[in-house]
Amino acid sequence: MNRTQWITRTAVILALAIIVQLLRLPQPVTGPVVNALILLAVILVGLWSAVLIGCLTPWIALLMGIMPPMMLPLIFVIMAANVVLALVFFGIIQRPREMAYNLSINARTAAGVLVAAAAKFLVFYAALHFLIKMLFPALAGPASVMFGIIQLYTALGGGALALLLGKYLSNYLSQTSQE
Repeated sequence: MNRTQWITRTAVILALAIIVQLLRLPQPVTGPVVNALILLAVILVGLWSAVLIGCLTPWIALLMGIMPPMMLPLIFVIMAANVVLALVFFGIIQRPREMAYNLSINARTAAGVLVAAAAKFLVFYAALHFLIKMLFPALAGPASVMFGIIQLYTALGGGALALLLGKYLSNYLSQTSQE
């Protein structure tokens, strides 16, 4: 994939994430879609695309007023959790460049979703129970609602969605790249 393709695909996936956030749907809808887009970036573009998207989406949510300003200290926790989601998923599925288009849904990709979702949840759990309660006690209540067990469910839902869409899109991209 050349630089123009990388930038274009990353921009399209980021634009979709922004659109989903602009719709202001409830977190149980928006969360899985944004997580799916981060994982789709891993599948369709690469790790660094997913890391970029995972780091930008929390800032976009804050700037658009989706996340209240008092949650600003949590932006870095969200960024870290999104990066962990992408890194763990990428590390488990280990997709060499020559296999970039032919995603198969198998035990490895399913394990990638499960372990990456659990890792993302553990980042939130650790941040919530250690950092936030010690450093920002006023945020502990609102943060526990936003970043509790629902984060595990949204990551798992996003992973399932990413695998289904990734299978279809990787097949489509492999056909169009051969033409």
